[in-house]
Amino acid sequence: MTLNSLYERLKEIHGPQGKWWPGTAEEVIVSAVLTQNTNWKNVEKALENLKNACKNDLLRCLSKMSLEEISLLIKPAGFYNIKAKRLKNLLDWIKNHDYNLEAMKTKNVNEIRNELLSINGIGKETTDSIILYALELPIFVIDSYTRRLLERIFEIKFKEYDEYRKLFEDTYPKGVTLYQEFHGLIVEHAKIFCKTKPDCLTCPINDCKYKKKAFEK
Repeated sequence: MTLNSLYERLKEIHGPQGKWWPGTAEEVIVSAVLTQNTNWKNVEKALENLKNACKNDLLRCLSKMSLEEISLLIKPAGFYNIKAKRLKNLLDWIKNHDYNLEAMKTKNVNEIRNELLSINGIGKETTDSIILYALELPIFVIDSYTRRLLERIFEIKFKEYDEYRKLFEDTYPKGVTLYQEFHGLIVEHAKIFCKTKPDCLTCPINDCKYKKKAFEK
């Protein structure tokens, strides 16, 4: 198997994933910050608190809150003081764009990416998640699961985040639907089979370099 066939192979195993990241565009923006260094169940609890506090227009509502108010609401997500500051920084940027997500979508991907990366506390994975799942512009999201699969299946390992991203974008045609589903498939496979301690015995991908080495021992 090559990287070119990975998407179809994962889709055969796990079935269609669709958009994968749940929620409205506003919820995706917020959860992209909340999900840093925590699991999704904790993010859901924090997001539910925010939605209960803001019955509508989530981003405008949160912009009016103090850091202390946001920290208290997002406490289930962990690192709540740090995340509250990062969320506030992101909300200030969105406010400067008049909360107009549709207008943001008309910008060049690199332009909007550079703007997001200039925000204190907003890194590449968070930025690309917002671009792909909230603004629905074509950019491939790289996370720890992606790195793990590439290293184990293909023995591919890079130093820089963007090296991984460009590898996928050079291998596959640019497409929001494709990138969203592909990222979701990678996460699903890593959670079920390619865990920190991999379950190679039940993993359906037999031509995995890590698996072959494991069974040679």
